[in-house]
Amino acid sequence: MAQIMAGDIRKGTTFEYKSGVYTVTEFQHVKPGKGAAFVRTTLKNVVTGQVLSDETFNPTTKLETAQVETKKMTYSYTDGEFYYFMDEEFNLTPLNFGQVEDALRYIRENDSVTVKFLYDNAFSVEPENFVELKVVEAEPGVRGNTATNVTKAAKVETGATFQVPMFVNEGDTIRIDTRTGEYMSRV
Repeated sequence: MAQIMAGDIRKGTTFEYKSGVYTVTEFQHVKPGKGAAFVRTTLKNVVTGQVLSDETFNPTTKLETAQVETKKMTYSYTDGEFYYFMDEEFNLTPLNFGQVEDALRYIRENDSVTVKFLYDNAFSVEPENFVELKVVEAEPGVRGNTATNVTKAAKVETGATFQVPMFVNEGDTIRIDTRTGEYMSRV
């Protein structure tokens, strides 16, 4: 089994911990003025969905990495209960809402995604790093309001809402960084 040092973990790192397999959803390297540095994490069990908040590790702690496979797939459709993803051989993989919840903000039918598998069981969906989505609802910008860093809420075609600059209007297509959920540019 491969190992990873706790100081090297990042968002998306998957490892065995407390007789389960967890993926890192948030992490922070902390270097207090006094005492040793540590890594504060939020972990999610890839099988049960259980979340462990504020788990801390010494940066030199060795963790057993889990054998996670990734596959490029296409989001096909939902039947209301499951979300179906198709691979290159036209095999459909159903996932429940809890497994795709984070990705749904960024994906539409026929979009490419990366699906992660553990022991041949799919457990998470990751959208492309950057997606282009059409704005379907946005308040009109106030004329003359050209102050920098002023934002407004805009709803996109997936139903998600993002903070965008005042000049973005309904009907515009915007680029979003899916790793941070931030507006990047107008397309």
